[in-house]
Amino acid sequence: MAKQSEAQVVLRLDRITKTFGALVANDAVSLDLHKGEVIALLGENGAGKTTLMNILFGHYTADTGSVEVFGQELPPGNPRAALAAGVGMVHQHFTLADNMTVLENIVLGTQPLWRLGFDRSAARARIIKLSGDFGLTVHPDARVGALSVGERQRVEILKALYRDARILILDEPTAVLTPQETDDLFATMRKAVDLGLSVVFISHKLHEVMAISSRVLVLRHGRLVAEVLTEGTDRHVLATLMVGEEVTPPKVADSTAGPALMRLQNVSTADQGSAPGLKSLSLDLRAGQIIGLAGVSGNGQSALADMIGGLTTPLSGTIALENSEPVNWTPRAAVSAGIARIPEDRHKTGTIADFDLTENAILENYSEAPYSRKGWMNWQKAEDFSKHIIDTYDVRCPGPQTRIRLLSGGNMQKLILGRVLEQSPSIILANQPVRGLDIGAVSYVHSRLLDARAGGAAVLLISEDLEEIMALSDVIHVISEGRLSPGFPRGSKTAAELGVWMAGHGFDEEATNAA
Repeated sequence: MAKQSEAQVVLRLDRITKTFGALVANDAVSLDLHKGEVIALLGENGAGKTTLMNILFGHYTADTGSVEVFGQELPPGNPRAALAAGVGMVHQHFTLADNMTVLENIVLGTQPLWRLGFDRSAARARIIKLSGDFGLTVHPDARVGALSVGERQRVEILKALYRDARILILDEPTAVLTPQETDDLFATMRKAVDLGLSVVFISHKLHEVMAISSRVLVLRHGRLVAEVLTEGTDRHVLATLMVGEEVTPPKVADSTAGPALMRLQNVSTADQGSAPGLKSLSLDLRAGQIIGLAGVSGNGQSALADMIGGLTTPLSGTIALENSEPVNWTPRAAVSAGIARIPEDRHKTGTIADFDLTENAILENYSEAPYSRKGWMNWQKAEDFSKHIIDTYDVRCPGPQTRIRLLSGGNMQKLILGRVLEQSPSIILANQPVRGLDIGAVSYVHSRLLDARAGGAAVLLISEDLEEIMALSDVIHVISEGRLSPGFPRGSKTAAELGVWMAGHGFDEEATNAA
């Protein structure tokens, strides 16, 4: 990377202010970005990071302030001007057409795809060259709907590079990526910087900020509160700057497990395309216990979560709830049984985008008291509940009538967590519960899961973060290709030993020993 003092300033934001009603999203924020530099924009959920970048890209118009790219002031609220100036943005939530190919998605908007003069072979050749130059392996003719999350993100980055982006904004790019996909993304970013691109990396993951950036700018409640060189700081200092106070992880005391609230016996489910189903899986979810499920993404975690939540039924095996077997296992039956779901995908299965916060807060129990009586809705009770979640879980939003699609991913997750945890459920299915949350919110969610355990709930924690699994779980299982390992008490296995099971080798050894 070029030295900051010598490098050209390619981007300058000057005293950007943006309000939404009474909410001040950005408060006189100024920053510079230099050629061949990665700066990290760090902050809590709702600190104003995404709003600031949406102003830069022209999606929002600032109340006051200006944006300069390569010395030229951009007209406000004009994404085409930002694109023409060399700014590319990869949003936290992808904007791809599933029914189109990679090539069609990348070229879309640059020229008509089906005109006679469109040179598809030239477009394919350019995409292949960009893929090779930046390490973004993806087939131009692949259907986007069939791609993994990591592959879709590569397509989004290629879209920006195809348009000759010289400044790349990555908004929470690792929120839905596996650790392996994150490593691939960072390799791409380093190649991009070596080729002269400049990157704004928006995140709240401190270890990633330390790994990839040269400077860190910290936003808190819409204001720029600190700017530090990455090499001169550490994760503890950044956490304190971000939250404004010391962040202490909750202490995990030993617990005594109670009776099995849910028992799965030799359960198998159908494969879903290339994703494996469950293979004769047996598992007890006990009162007062957190069961951690570790594994590489796509090894049956979704199949297990769907089945527990009533979305699928087993091909074979049994589901028992406190020694009774439900006749028809459906989502309604699961909710009635006291199973609360924190779903993996907060957009597709956790919320309804055009519903407001109040409507989303009561999605699973809108037909019950106190929100409904004899078919009539009590919207005041519903709004009171929504306000309680907003206040208790620090959901940054203009108010309970806000459409949930307008919130940041982390604030959407907070609303879902409040909806689940405030119902005092007996069984909690926590599937990636802190994905997209900042360090302060993570600590709070973990403490609430521990409180639920102390109150007698059974918690199934599904996470791709092995540190989280090892820290919170009373018993850890590993899932690989739909198979479940034996239960390992907390502290009995190292990360490396769990990694052997995650790679499938522990199952092979177990089968050999059994034979």
